[in-house]
Amino acid sequence: MVQIQSRPELPVYRLYVLRASYLLIGLWQGSRTWPAILHHTRPWDFWHGVGMSFLGALTLICLLGVRYPVRMMPLLIFEFTWKLIWVLAAWLPPHLGHTLAPDIADSFLGIFLGVVVVPLVLPWGYLWKTYVTTPGDRWR
Repeated sequence: MVQIQSRPELPVYRLYVLRASYLLIGLWQGSRTWPAILHHTRPWDFWHGVGMSFLGALTLICLLGVRYPVRMMPLLIFEFTWKLIWVLAAWLPPHLGHTLAPDIADSFLGIFLGVVVVPLVLPWGYLWKTYVTTPGDRWR
């Protein structure tokens, strides 16, 4: 029989920091995304539609994080990860090559803030104990 380690508890202030982060992402990004989803006047190309749908889903699910800040932490990990990949793959190469397109340059600050702020919000000790050192779910 495998003994299951209990997860550490987070202090209340960390829960409120997480809640504020979810609310900020949900409201700030949602205020930009949902008007574009609900009131677009021409058809979107495939990747623009994928991106808008992704951001719309992200903002809605972030609002769940206000109620369930610990359970929704993988969403913040995902938020940090996709933004880090975007900075490294979409922004950095053209920036270094001095060929940065205006739409990428205009998007940089909002995305880069996620790369800087989200890691400051995440409780890394808790994540390490919960997702790295705790045994995984059984396979059979």
